[in-house]
Order: sequence, then structure tokens, then C-alpha cells
Amino acid sequence: MNYSILIWVAVLAVAFGIAWYQGYLVELRTYWQETMEEMHKCTWPTWAELKGSTVVVMISIGLLGLFTFLVDFVFATLVRWTT
Repeated sequence: MNYSILIWVAVLAVAFGIAWYQGYLVELRTYWQETMEEMHKCTWPTWAELKGSTVVVMISIGLLGLFTFLVDFVFATLVRWTT
């Protein structure tokens, strides 16, 4: 019989019992409920807004990558030229 599974089940049961006894599970439940309440208050973007934002991010990443490449190329050329 595989005792390692039984040992892990026992360890998890003890950890659960300690968390329940010290009140951590109540705190976790409260945290989850408050988080869900706040999530319902959020305004989520529409599909069109999401697509537009994604395009802006992709273009920004492309421009930043191009800028980084050009700066690296210029500095590498300068280093090769001076040495």
C-alpha cells in the first residue's frame, strides 16, 4: 500500500484543522466574499474596448522593441568603431 498518500492526507487534515481552530478559514471566507462584492462593483470593458486596448498594447510593444533594437545597434556600432 502506498503510505505516502495517506501521510499527505493526514498532513492536510491536520493543517485544515489548525486553520479552522485558529479562525483562518473564517477570515478566508470573509476575504473571498468581500472580493466578490468588489468585483461586482467593477466596470468591465466591452469586447470592442478590449480589442482596441489590445491593439494599442501590441503597437506599443512593437515600437518599444524597435527602439531598443535601434539603440542597441547604434551603441554596438559605436563600440566596434572605437575599438
